[in-house]
Amino acid sequence: MTATIHPSRVKGTLTAPPSKSAMQRACALAYLHEGQTTILNPGKSDDDLAALQIIRDLGATVDNPVPAEGDAGQIIINSPGTNTNGTRPGAAKEIHCGESGLSLRMFTPIAALSHLEVTITGRGSLLQRPVGQFDELFPQLSVQFHSNQGKLPLHIKGPLVPADITIDGSLSSQFVTGLLMAFAAAATKPVTLTVTNLASKPYIDLTLQLMKQFGYTIEHEQYHRFFIQPKTPNPGPQIYSVEGDWSSASFLLVAGAISGEVTVNGLDRSSGQADKAMLHALEWAGAGVSVSGSSVTILKKPLTAFHFDATECPDLFPPLVALALHAHGTTVIKGVHRLAHKESDRALTLMEEFGKMGADIHIVDDSMLVTGTSLSGATVHSRHDHRIAMACAVAALNTIGATIIEEAEAVNKSYPDFYLHLKMLGADVSLPINYNQ
Repeated sequence: MTATIHPSRVKGTLTAPPSKSAMQRACALAYLHEGQTTILNPGKSDDDLAALQIIRDLGATVDNPVPAEGDAGQIIINSPGTNTNGTRPGAAKEIHCGESGLSLRMFTPIAALSHLEVTITGRGSLLQRPVGQFDELFPQLSVQFHSNQGKLPLHIKGPLVPADITIDGSLSSQFVTGLLMAFAAAATKPVTLTVTNLASKPYIDLTLQLMKQFGYTIEHEQYHRFFIQPKTPNPGPQIYSVEGDWSSASFLLVAGAISGEVTVNGLDRSSGQADKAMLHALEWAGAGVSVSGSSVTILKKPLTAFHFDATECPDLFPPLVALALHAHGTTVIKGVHRLAHKESDRALTLMEEFGKMGADIHIVDDSMLVTGTSLSGATVHSRHDHRIAMACAVAALNTIGATIIEEAEAVNKSYPDFYLHLKMLGADVSLPINYNQ
């Protein structure tokens, strides 16, 4: 579908959507937990739904009642836990990760806990994401493994046996998250996981926060060595409330910075989410920033160029570029090497799609240089990348003329209500008549 964004002034208050990073991790931990887990404020993005389907396919039952009016709802998950004898009623021979890189990298070690043979697949850009790292790791963990030349589909057969190993964490911290969960669930004695060149440390903080809530004990030495203790049996019911998503909220906050005033509720500044660093960028750019409890208000003011290291939070590149394009001067955003294996090659996509709007963006070594300029409305393409679609939509709020976004439904991957929320803020957004919000 196409979405047309007209230049608009926005003003209003919204609640941040649930964090898909936290939601997917909660699904994995609910599956590993023997017994019942209740997830409050569950997400409904495509990636969230993929994670729920995966745990169903691995043998858990999921009760997802229709939420009442004004109620965020809840999901009740019952799981047999992490027994490695393969006797999991209803367990499927194949799990489908949709387009979720986190689900792929996190659930593959978890699926390997069973001795059942499992095929892991996905769709779209996920089919091209590299997973060759598992080729090296799984033989050290007694797992039979075969990939399609380092890509999907994968074929695995466990059970995985935790061992003291070393993993290169430079490609993605998501591999580390999956191994920490699988090791903690299956360990019968203390195990040490050594990680070199770890990327996105804040995402590991988020993983450890959730694991602690589910009863796992993991300590680390400067994110280099992780010391995993056998889990103390805890069959009691678990309750977890999914926190607000800093990543999705970043687009709303940038909308306020370039086109009005926006308040987003439900954001935890103590969260392990890496993308809470967006607040620093907004402050450095000169936007009006006010924080009260879990509410963040951003007010439009004259913006100036800033320097920002996004190595630990590469998902912020799209909203950062949208912000920088409205700031006077040339902004420098570091960490371009982290963009190659996303839903699109984001460095190239940002340059090309924003280039259609008149943007001046260059790559120098590992930095993206973005020069603020007056943007013109244009026809752009999401490249099937949710963050590109949202970044173009936000930037289009302050352009000369309307912007048409093709394949605009890409936002469903993480933030299906994005266009509806923009309209609630007063943005002039035109959608197909049959678009179901």
